Amino acid sequence: MFRLPFVKFFSRIINRATVTIALVLLQAAWLLWAFWAFTTGRVWLNGLLKALSICIVLYLVRKDENSAYKIGWIVLIGLLPLLGGALYLAFGNKAPAKGLRTRMQKVERAHTADLAPQEDQTDTLERSAKNLSRYVEKYGPYPAWKHTDAEYFPSGEAMYPKLLADLERAEKFIFLEFFIVKTGIMWDGVETILKRKAAAGVDVRLIYDDFGSLLGLPTDFIVRMERSRIRCIPFNPVVPLVSLVMNHRDHRKIAVIDGNIAYTGGVNLADEYINAERRFGYWKDAAIRLEGAAVWNFTVMFLNSWNAFRPQETDYAPFAPTKLPETSDGIVQPYSDSPLDEEPLAETVYLNILNQAQQYIYIYTPYLAVGEEMLDALKNAAKRGVDVRLVLPGIPDKKLVFRLSRSYYVPLLRAGVRIYEFTPGFLHSKCYVSDDHLAVVGSINMDYRSLFLHFECGALLYNNSQVIALRDDVLATLPRCREVSLSDCRTSLVGTLLDSVLRLLSPLM
Repeated sequence: MFRLPFVKFFSRIINRATVTIALVLLQAAWLLWAFWAFTTGRVWLNGLLKALSICIVLYLVRKDENSAYKIGWIVLIGLLPLLGGALYLAFGNKAPAKGLRTRMQKVERAHTADLAPQEDQTDTLERSAKNLSRYVEKYGPYPAWKHTDAEYFPSGEAMYPKLLADLERAEKFIFLEFFIVKTGIMWDGVETILKRKAAAGVDVRLIYDDFGSLLGLPTDFIVRMERSRIRCIPFNPVVPLVSLVMNHRDHRKIAVIDGNIAYTGGVNLADEYINAERRFGYWKDAAIRLEGAAVWNFTVMFLNSWNAFRPQETDYAPFAPTKLPETSDGIVQPYSDSPLDEEPLAETVYLNILNQAQQYIYIYTPYLAVGEEMLDALKNAAKRGVDVRLVLPGIPDKKLVFRLSRSYYVPLLRAGVRIYEFTPGFLHSKCYVSDDHLAVVGSINMDYRSLFLHFECGALLYNNSQVIALRDDVLATLPRCREVSLSDCRTSLVGTLLDSVLRLLSPLM
């Protein structure tokens, strides 16, 4: 009786997340002590480590890699000439762990033919849009599709009832893949339907990111789901090791129902995404529902991830769409990006949209931590007369990251980019819309992790009516924002130095 409050207190403190953090910190402390012990008084070893650092810097100068990442490491090595080179050897590789990479690439190669492009899908596009589509088709590889209806949702609470209704209508299978799954009102509504459908014989599968859901799920979650015939895969399980492999998260948000309907966007399965819980004011998010041929891309994305870890089928044909709209509302091209290869697909799509824009480009992003290529593209678009508007949160979820985002404001404002902060709360949408004919809705933030380290997804919309719906949502949101001016960006010398350090080290975080 008297021990109960203590049990509750320690159960909140001593959990999987805190144990993992504690063990990682202990390992880091031990490694630093070992390094100090081995190098103290050993001139030959110090010389060897300095030579290693010089070689690493020369290697980075020539390496074909994002410049921000290279500069971050070069600065770190310059500050720590003995330790920097060794740190790069241990943590500098951005590629996922070999086992994970091998398994996923093997399945993807086996199903490349499932994503073969169909004829005459992009024949109505003008040259610049057709070139972008061809790039995604070749290097994704994800084809573009006609005969797909789309519906844009300007918030999670607008999407949620429609998602529940579609789940209720499932007859064959339900595939879910999310970064965050957290017990609460939103997940309870989904889980109730999943259990009922699984009991009726519907094939229900769930992939969730183990790190993203670390604090949101009970320890017996998988057991409970499997007993209800809901099969689960926790992606890249968190282990208490000092390793950058933990940076490779499954940040995708995908729901596929019977191969005919798919959802993607920024909305996870947690209460704040439908504003059932208020954490940072009003949570502004976005999602899109697809119905028709383009759903196939999302189905293949999911099945490739699933079969890499729980091999089940080699023939994806039974999961193909069976109901196609008779007419085509433009063209839709869902795509995925991952750190499995050296192709920065997500960043290149954004850069192409910026470079092609003629009249305007409006951008929703919760974070802004980009390299010189993206920064220059934003500035150059504004300088040539394009109306470039960035909409970011007014209330941040991570104060240090928000400070990093604001460190980019001055050069952007000077170039003519207009920046808005969503005053009612946190803006989590990840969208681009340009010139009334091109848009992206997906999970991809404008930060280094999303663009280079995470598994991400999005949907390109060409000449689709929902491009206009997204544009109208942005225009309706701007009056609820505070437009930032140069006078708002004054900072102290200490603040400027802090911003510079954050900018340099952001690719390594």
